[in-house]
Amino acid sequence: MSVATQQSQQFDDEELMGFAGPMLEAGITPQDCKKLADAGLHTVESVAFTPKKVLAGIKGISDQKADKIIAEAQKIVPMGFKSASVIHAMRSELVHITTGSTQLDTLLGGGIETGSITELFGEFRTGKSQICHTLAVTCQLPTSMGGGEGKCLYIDTEGTFRPVRLLAVAERFGLDGEEVLNNVAYARAYNADHQNQLLVQASALMSESRFSLLIVDSCTALYRTDFNGRGELSARQGHLGKFLRTLLRLADE
Repeated sequence: MSVATQQSQQFDDEELMGFAGPMLEAGITPQDCKKLADAGLHTVESVAFTPKKVLAGIKGISDQKADKIIAEAQKIVPMGFKSASVIHAMRSELVHITTGSTQLDTLLGGGIETGSITELFGEFRTGKSQICHTLAVTCQLPTSMGGGEGKCLYIDTEGTFRPVRLLAVAERFGLDGEEVLNNVAYARAYNADHQNQLLVQASALMSESRFSLLIVDSCTALYRTDFNGRGELSARQGHLGKFLRTLLRLADE
């Protein structure tokens, strides 16, 4: 093996150590860890939460290998019963992100809860996108100010994202506008399949840096145009269900 190839392999291994260090120690090869990462599984939790048939569907992962990977991942990630007191302690540590409105925060029990999915719905021009823009900024605030001390991922399906709105919110909270914009990773989704693919990229970004919020505005818009009529209702619901399941998995991680 050439020196260049050795260096490349070492670099790949170092990249994998960020999410698969425990997996490598458990005997899962770097090659298999890379296959998992390429499939959008960038944490041990995501591997443990993934059904066997999905792992076995990854090119190069056999049924036997999938069984071993899941077994090792579930040794690392506790997936059994816990006492209610443990769950209560875990939930007491959850961070709530302020919406910028004291009244709305009160209604939501302190703001937008991290580690879960929050759906905003309402009629056209009722402020849903404005709240999303506000949250993209407030999630960067310190926890003492109602923030999450992290960056924001923003998936835009309708072309309504406007950076100037973020600058206005940043000015309100006394934040540096340029820094706020740099802390928002933005992507435009053009169809339902692309929307799902962006979640895979989001998972990779979240394994590399601290993100406290993922916004999808809006979640269902593309499904209304990509799937038509009752004949495609089952396919639409299955596709949307997979998208929401992936969102929930990212929240759990």
